Amino acid sequence: MDQEQFDKVKQAPGFIAALDQSGGSTPKALRLYGLDEGAYSDDEQMFDLVHAMRTRIIASPVFGGDRILGSILFEQTMDREIHGRGSADYLWNVKRVVPFLKVDKGLQEQADGAQVMKPMPGLDDLLARAVDKGVFGTKMRSVIKEANEAGIQAVVDQQFEIGRQILSSGLTPILEPEIDINSPTKAEAEQLLKPAILDGLESLGTDQHIMLKLTLPDEDDFYADLVAHPKVLRVVALSGGYSREEANARLARQHGVVASFSRALTEGLSVQQTEEEFNTALDASIQSIYEASIT
Repeated sequence: MDQEQFDKVKQAPGFIAALDQSGGSTPKALRLYGLDEGAYSDDEQMFDLVHAMRTRIIASPVFGGDRILGSILFEQTMDREIHGRGSADYLWNVKRVVPFLKVDKGLQEQADGAQVMKPMPGLDDLLARAVDKGVFGTKMRSVIKEANEAGIQAVVDQQFEIGRQILSSGLTPILEPEIDINSPTKAEAEQLLKPAILDGLESLGTDQHIMLKLTLPDEDDFYADLVAHPKVLRVVALSGGYSREEANARLARQHGVVASFSRALTEGLSVQQTEEEFNTALDASIQSIYEASIT
């Protein structure tokens, strides 16, 4: 583990830029960027376009470690280069932004009001590759749709089980048990999720640290005891479909929680923009999310 990266993630002001759209969410991300399905004829072209979009964001002069703690990459992005350097190497050694890798393979069908993650048979190999490429941590997402105790417990148990596997590889896992913002029982689900996470933290060794990526809660500072927990390196929040304005407003009320926004970060960016227009829009987005993250 890189101590400089660990200290930055734990203490520095800023937020995490989630640039990890995968196969299922890439067409939507490109559409919002001004590229509809007619702009590419196959998956290869689609991933080339999304890599160009991510490169434009990461290489922008306004994107850097002064306001951004880390960035979450999709596996294909990790395996590609930005300006002739491996993406993770470029992020840290050029931009001073800590690299993370999305490792999950998507979601299972819903059961007990929740979706656990699909099996990850090649995870150990992927983690070893990530370590070789200079990645600091990982991220994996499950989704909770209802306040169902069995479903929420299944999500948390799986997140911690795989989290311990990731820790053993030398990487720091971000556990992401997302609660759907449109759930009619969102607040009740939060009441069930928090104690399950606190129990899960007891399964970690005293020198083991994880991160948590959580849906912005209905009750302000609801996750304060997780923010303060000695085994939690950082609590970050997902935008979850809220607009950037709404996500920032909610985030600013959660003291000690920082953003890990994806769609809210890239809102307003377009392939048609000139470099000046693009950088101005990205700068405003980064600044607004940064300000909401330092409360």
